[in-house]
Amino acid sequence: MNYRHGFHAGNFADILKHVVLMRILAHLGVKDTPYRIVDTHAGAGRYDLGSEEALRTHEWRDGVARLDQSPLAPAVEELLKPWREAVAAARERHGSDAYPGSPWLCRHAMRAEDRLIAAELHPQTYKKLTAALGRDSRCKALAIDGWNALRGNVPPKERRGLILIDPPFEEKDEFATLAAETIAAHRKWPTGIYALWYPVKDRRAAADLLGAIEDAGIGRLLRLEIDVDRPEAAGGLGATGLLVVNPPWRLADEARILLPALSERLAQGPRPRYLCEPIRPDG
Repeated sequence: MNYRHGFHAGNFADILKHVVLMRILAHLGVKDTPYRIVDTHAGAGRYDLGSEEALRTHEWRDGVARLDQSPLAPAVEELLKPWREAVAAARERHGSDAYPGSPWLCRHAMRAEDRLIAAELHPQTYKKLTAALGRDSRCKALAIDGWNALRGNVPPKERRGLILIDPPFEEKDEFATLAAETIAAHRKWPTGIYALWYPVKDRRAAADLLGAIEDAGIGRLLRLEIDVDRPEAAGGLGATGLLVVNPPWRLADEARILLPALSERLAQGPRPRYLCEPIRPDG
């Protein structure tokens, strides 16, 4: 699978990833001590839903546009608030077609003392990333391979923070690489939070990822998935997941409120499904 993000910005997979990202950052922001985020495959940082790429697929219409239609239940909206506020800020600054990528969301959530490392290897995308981050001294964009960025920035000096790993899945062995690199990073920094995004096209590959992480003895995992029941004729991605290592306290409880509402609102077929599975929560 080749996940070129410009074609998919604002789709249902982004909604899951970005809503959970903002919840994690909200939890990190509760303590006074600073934190660091390492976004290993950062992308452009900000996307234009009126661009040729986005208009070719229109995937945002079944993603962010669905959430624009009307509010969800009050308990859900309370948890969505950090994400909604960030999207509104991006639109206010860059126009109604703007959709923020993970680096922009991180920058919006960070406090003065927090820091972001955002890695992007593709030269043109890296230029867009640097423009999206601007001259913010809290943020550093690196034009390097994401796996090298992970190896070189763990553990961070803050000793608190998040590693967001969102690879493009261009290589056949990307799931195996994701598992191996996460396990290696966790050995160096076992107390960090790791959020691993993955597409669910091959359920065996997703299961093998979880199995490898578990077999490495990594405890305290939270597996989150949404399946929007995309019709076969439509092609493309129909399910997505996040595996969170060392999830913040109460993130699972929040996901139990968010995921049913999101899966229902984002459904493309009659049988949407979601999964919220804490694994070894006391490990």
